[in-house]
Amino acid sequence: MTIQLNGEPCDLAAPATLADLLARLDIDPRRVAIERNFVVVKRDHYASTAIEPGDQIEIVNFVGGG
Repeated sequence: MTIQLNGEPCDLAAPATLADLLARLDIDPRRVAIERNFVVVKRDHYASTAIEPGDQIEIVNFVGGG
């Protein structure tokens, strides 16, 4: 299936969840926020949130500084 990932087309094997996507991208789920179709998804729901064809996924990294 094809989704939009941070504004770019991305092919992903179905079925997949947000947790699957983060694992595929080697991203630590504790360090990001995810928006699916313009709605922020709580971290507790990453493993249960299915990705559907055409979904728009935005992954934002937390950046610390001082």
